[in-house]
Amino acid sequence: MPVHVVVGAQWGDEGKGRIVDFLSTRADIAARYGGGANAGHTVRVGEKTYKLRIVPSGAVAGCEACIIGPGTVIHPETFLAEIEKLAMAGVDTSRIWISDLAHLIMPYHIALERSRETARGADALGTTGNGIGPAYGDRVARTGIRAGDLREPARCKAIIAAKSAELGSAGIAFDPAEVWRGLEALSATLLAHVCDTVSMINVALDHGKTVLAEGAQGSMLDVGLGTYPYVTSSVTVAGGAGAGLGFGPTRIASVIGVSKAYATRVGSGPFPTEDLGEAGERLRAIGREVGVVTGRARRCGWLDLVGLRYAVAVNGITELALTKLDVLDDFDEIQVGVGYDGDAALSVPLQIAAGAKPRFQSLPGWKEPTVNTRTFGDLPAHARSYVEFVERACGIPVTLISVGPERSQIVERGARIPVQAAGA
Repeated sequence: MPVHVVVGAQWGDEGKGRIVDFLSTRADIAARYGGGANAGHTVRVGEKTYKLRIVPSGAVAGCEACIIGPGTVIHPETFLAEIEKLAMAGVDTSRIWISDLAHLIMPYHIALERSRETARGADALGTTGNGIGPAYGDRVARTGIRAGDLREPARCKAIIAAKSAELGSAGIAFDPAEVWRGLEALSATLLAHVCDTVSMINVALDHGKTVLAEGAQGSMLDVGLGTYPYVTSSVTVAGGAGAGLGFGPTRIASVIGVSKAYATRVGSGPFPTEDLGEAGERLRAIGREVGVVTGRARRCGWLDLVGLRYAVAVNGITELALTKLDVLDDFDEIQVGVGYDGDAALSVPLQIAAGAKPRFQSLPGWKEPTVNTRTFGDLPAHARSYVEFVERACGIPVTLISVGPERSQIVERGARIPVQAAGA
């Protein structure tokens, strides 16, 4: 059976975690292909809420294996704390695997990132300060430590010593022996979760298993295709799934893009449809828009169809999951960004960077609660019209509609992943 990829179609925080959790009940393997502990995913099942940072959201649904792939970067302490918390909540963490090719985030990566952000002053990028960028930088510079390298202490100590000399000249001093002792103390526990996940995932696919590949952040934060430099340090689009997990593109059957029914952004950077007035405050309050990792209030605004169509194109999105439709239940009118005034010859990220002004279209609100709705036909007429408006604008179907944070609060309209997992 094939791979189904789930990607964020905005600036992250779209609700990918709850969509992956919902779909993971139909998959055999859930696999995270990029990012690090800077990507918070929230899953709510009944009265329990799980806040995940690096572990795939499928862990809660009980997939037979959850993979953190070669394209990710792992902070050992954060990972171990997360699986300990999951185990205490009754989740079987023995199924959670880290690729031996995934790179590790070291204490000096965190120090370097925070130093750089401080030096930028008013031009700070708004990173999470978790060392993600410097860890990816060392990966590209071929000076990083992979999870599998923990089996070779001499190699790790040599890399740490070389990094100490390099960063010392930049004013970031640390004791390499102390850093190694901290890593060594965790290595045995970490290595219990480290294996060759590339073989694992390809053997599973060869045996007819269904894989759900989970992205981090959103398309507009992709390091190459996003609103650079206000982006993350990894590939967030669907094209990164194969490279980040180790399978070929012919394995992919569908790409599910996740978008809120409105828009949010955390941190710095342009946000064309941001609403700085009363409506933005209402969206933030009703939607409880606070970052899972940072605790920062999210900037809020209206759905940006230019950006969404761009995400559909660069990801090859085949269907959309529209989340938080219920947040719009009490609005008399709903604004939608339908176009930009600016230089259309530029790519969308450069149009946004150049200060593109959005053109809005006003749609009627429905002023009825949707939280108990489970079929599309039972949604209020104007809510159905809103979803259909998005479908027409993007040229693809909206197959999943979230009307609340709990796993069951989803309206389904023919998602392409079979109801039963391939291995069931």
